[in-house]
Amino acid sequence: MKTIKLTMAQALVKYLCAQKVLIEGEAMPMFAGVFAIFGHGNVAGIGEALYQYREQLPTLRAHNEQGMAHAAIAYAKANNRRRMMVCTSSIGPGAANMVTAAALAHANRLPVLLLPGDNFASRTPDPVLQQLEHFGDPTISTNDCFRPVSRYFDRITRPEQIINSLPVAIQTLLDPVNCGPVTIALCQDVQAEAYDYPEDFFAEKVHRQRRQSADPFELDRAIDLLRKAKKPLLIAGGGVHYADAVQQLLDFAQASGIPVAETQAGKGAMRWDHPNYVGSIGVTGSDAANLLAQQADLVLAVGSRLQDFTTGSRTLFERAESRIIQLNIASFDSIKHGAIPLVVDAQVGLQALHTALADWQVDPAWQDLGAVAIAKWNHYYDQVTAAAPLNTKTGLPSDAQVLGAIKRSADPADVIVCAAGGLPGELHKLWRTDQPNGYHVEYGYSCMGYEIAGGLGVKMATPDSEVIVVVGDGSYMMLNSELATSVMLGYKIILVVLDNRGYGCINRLQAGTGGAPFNNLLENCQTIEGGAPKLDFAAHSAAMGAISEKVESIQELEQAMIRARAAMRSYVITLDTDPWFTSDGGTWWDVAIPQVSTRDTTQEAHRNYLKAKQKQPY
Repeated sequence: MKTIKLTMAQALVKYLCAQKVLIEGEAMPMFAGVFAIFGHGNVAGIGEALYQYREQLPTLRAHNEQGMAHAAIAYAKANNRRRMMVCTSSIGPGAANMVTAAALAHANRLPVLLLPGDNFASRTPDPVLQQLEHFGDPTISTNDCFRPVSRYFDRITRPEQIINSLPVAIQTLLDPVNCGPVTIALCQDVQAEAYDYPEDFFAEKVHRQRRQSADPFELDRAIDLLRKAKKPLLIAGGGVHYADAVQQLLDFAQASGIPVAETQAGKGAMRWDHPNYVGSIGVTGSDAANLLAQQADLVLAVGSRLQDFTTGSRTLFERAESRIIQLNIASFDSIKHGAIPLVVDAQVGLQALHTALADWQVDPAWQDLGAVAIAKWNHYYDQVTAAAPLNTKTGLPSDAQVLGAIKRSADPADVIVCAAGGLPGELHKLWRTDQPNGYHVEYGYSCMGYEIAGGLGVKMATPDSEVIVVVGDGSYMMLNSELATSVMLGYKIILVVLDNRGYGCINRLQAGTGGAPFNNLLENCQTIEGGAPKLDFAAHSAAMGAISEKVESIQELEQAMIRARAAMRSYVITLDTDPWFTSDGGTWWDVAIPQVSTRDTTQEAHRNYLKAKQKQPY
């Protein structure tokens, strides 16, 4: 057997370079690059290896470890989990900064390879800089925090261990069921140790997407239930995108006439003006989709976890006789909510249903109900997103008006990016998506701070599209450093910062659950006598190299968007917005109310809460 002598870090990087994925008949590098922030735990070992292979696997310098991991995750999501990126950090705080991003990737089932440095395997110089010292277990380091938020975790304490570990890591990253973050902690002394590796370990390997067929019994049962349904509703989840099943969804919907609603992750599977489209569903859903969900006698969920925002905390599908079919590649998800499982790849499953139900048509009256409901919703959309002043509490523009202005200035090929706060709810209800992957909202983990870094990752994945990031002042303050990275790397994004002076979404939730205004809007926080400073986001973003301006109205925003589109580098537009207004739609969400309170509003909210919970099955 021929061998080649390499350090463990060199062997790891060489192996990653050899991994390819087949996309539309072309073998492409599985890993587009490595985001790296070097420290004493990774600069000498993996840093030297990355320099050696920098032509095959580009290394990109970021400004914050959490931010670079968010960008890498967004890149993978924009590529439907086919291509991805690597992130490496030093030990200690550098590694800890990536834990939040790992949790985000885990919740959203998105692939990212994390390579944090670790303590010395030899323990000779212990305790080293940034090393935790656990009194009862000397093997524990900061990296053990990755264990519960990784789909696969390993710690490399000998150079030959990567021969077994790396193939498992690759399999996990590409697995349609177990997909998620992989963490391989690299002891810093072992990174530099040499070993005679088998040459065939580094042979090019082309990976293809695995597509699981349906169990015949499960498929026949689903077909039978659909044939008998009088009021079926299809819910499109993120799995439709990850399985490249958009066309199969459209074919099935058009042939059968079944109404289609979308989750946050599934949005964009169907154009907003498609005849079968009834809008977004759930807590942040349209009146149209939620109306049909409440009346449906059969729900076909495709590629969805059916989390609480989708189901209204298990109250949306109220009819006692309603049934749920979970068409999902993951058996774990397929049985949720007492569903009838159909474990199958979404593309394969939808094609099988389409073939078997070629002569099946949904009742025209049910189709008409959906058409009337979405037409009414579209009329409301025109009203709530118009530039004309709304009677908001502060007189400032609403989030809905901002989104309307952005959409009026947008191109169908644009990608909108957002994450946490009130904006994802308004986007889910109101953003009119024209193409698959044109809507990129992280709402599995609802992580404030994802937006700007995520926009960078999306732009890297779709360089020919205009990437528009909408973010509130709260999320901007949490993590904005990758705006500088976008300028440095030449990946232009358009960033619209909505300054409502605090955490407007949670302030509304606080009021809606009977709470007093407290610690959310800056005016209700503990401050000096003069109050919290008015932040100049335009000046701040300009200091990071972006072009920026502050506007005062919706009309000025639309004009600024024209300038932003014409710009050659990242462009930031800021404006003050109302923290109180939110558009109609939605359904109940289970947020526990204190059973005991001295406040009348809280006591009343608790009584209403108990009434609402009676709709839950248990």
